[in-house]
Amino acid sequence: MSFNASPDVAFGHPVSKVGARRVATVAFAAQGASVAAVYTTVPAVTERLKLAPLLTTALMVAVALMAGGGSFLGLAAIRRAGPVATMRGAMLTAVAALVLLGWVPGQAAVTCAYLLFGLAVGVLDVGVNTRAAEIERAYGRSVFGSFYTAWSVGGVVAALLTAGAARLGWPVAGSLTLQAGIVLLLTVCVRTHALPAPQGSPDAVAQLSLGRRLWVRLIPFGLVLLVVYVIESSVSAWSAVYLRQTLAASLTVAPLAYAAYQVGTVIGRTGADRLVQKLGAVALVRTAALLAAGALAALAAAPGWPFAVLAAGAVGLGASVLAPLCLASAARLRPTASEAVLARLNLFNYIGVITGGAVSGLLGSTGHFRLAYALPAALAVLLLAAARHFTQPSSSARTEGLAQKL
Repeated sequence: MSFNASPDVAFGHPVSKVGARRVATVAFAAQGASVAAVYTTVPAVTERLKLAPLLTTALMVAVALMAGGGSFLGLAAIRRAGPVATMRGAMLTAVAALVLLGWVPGQAAVTCAYLLFGLAVGVLDVGVNTRAAEIERAYGRSVFGSFYTAWSVGGVVAALLTAGAARLGWPVAGSLTLQAGIVLLLTVCVRTHALPAPQGSPDAVAQLSLGRRLWVRLIPFGLVLLVVYVIESSVSAWSAVYLRQTLAASLTVAPLAYAAYQVGTVIGRTGADRLVQKLGAVALVRTAALLAAGALAALAAAPGWPFAVLAAGAVGLGASVLAPLCLASAARLRPTASEAVLARLNLFNYIGVITGGAVSGLLGSTGHFRLAYALPAALAVLLLAAARHFTQPSSSARTEGLAQKL
């Protein structure tokens, strides 16, 4: 690889794989924190504004729909300004949405705030995953898991802050403003670091046609991502409501299931990159799918909130590796157009979020929240068939990464 700049600077930015990885880690943490801040405050926002259960369900579905649109807006932004600038803009928009969610006075205004947040998350999602794919290609080995570990850590911190604020008697506006401030601080840390460009000229990359065959090859990954985000949305968007309504937990306790879920994902993702090297992607996906299915069944049958919190943690442990391995494998289908591949794959992501969020919300509003976790348990078994399509960085990619390092 060659650059039209000195060894230390490219396109006006310092060349540093380590720096780029650090910045991407910060962006993933900010995304995880903002998503957790929104989902764990749903019960409090609902009670403050006296929202009907069906309206709350509709708002969660609307967030997912806006995120799907935001994914393609993010693709356009990446092509125009690059992934780092796209991440910055999306993070600032998420900050504004968090503040609005806490302070807006009525149903129409809170609807607009949720829609704005969904748009920001969709843009940020394609931005961070595109950057992660570029960084993994530069390293020549699996590093996707480390980014999603940061996502989960951000989620844990935000969920615990929600619980702590409720314990102290803070209004939801204070909690969301605090969390918006944290995301803003993380945004300030985002800097641009140049990476080795993919093989091929920029014109060739820009003119690359993805074609129908790529859609066919994306189907197994899309199936996995769809099921993963059915699980994710069922736990993330509704676990606090499940504990509150079905298991009679307090507002202080209700966010703990989300926190436990994210703790499980932190543990799973911390070792994901090493496990890929040791066990292989296929075996790891199959093991994780079986664990997630069993834990979801336990969550559905939970006799009380302590058991539910433990089961949610086990769900996170099982589901933790599926999304990063899925996105990394899909990005390797077309390394020179990873942003376009991931934007298309995100369609399955948001279909899963919409399906999981809508079904869970509808079941919950009719008093059948336990079914909302039993159904994804059955779906998780389908992941076993798709596992054989997963790949990991090839030896040639690792050799290229070593050559760039030298």
